[in-house]
Amino acid sequence: QVQFVESGGGLVQPGESLNLSCAASGFKFSTYSMAWHRQVPGKEREQVAVISAAGTGQNYALDVKGRFTISRNNVANTVYLQMNSLKPEDTGVYYCKPIRDQWPQTWGPGAQVTVSP
Repeated sequence: QVQFVESGGGLVQPGESLNLSCAASGFKFSTYSMAWHRQVPGKEREQVAVISAAGTGQNYALDVKGRFTISRNNVANTVYLQMNSLKPEDTGVYYCKPIRDQWPQTWGPGAQVTVSP
């Protein structure tokens, strides 16, 4: 079955970095554009970064552009999010999902990111 397993979250101070990973399985990963989403309690889930199926194109939300980098490994079926210069407002649970999401009820455990002095 389709699965997403996010990892790499943690508690860091402002200005520090984290690298999130998301291992996907159960579908042809290399043919799907992928996105990282951030969920903050009390707010709607927001898309923060997108990468094309081949990994040749990326897009970012304005508040993370220049600080976050999305990448992927289509052999390992994994998408990454390198997060630099972290700010308290980056705090949240991060999830990965395909852009063309055929499994809307399937979510991974998420990666908790907490940025606090």
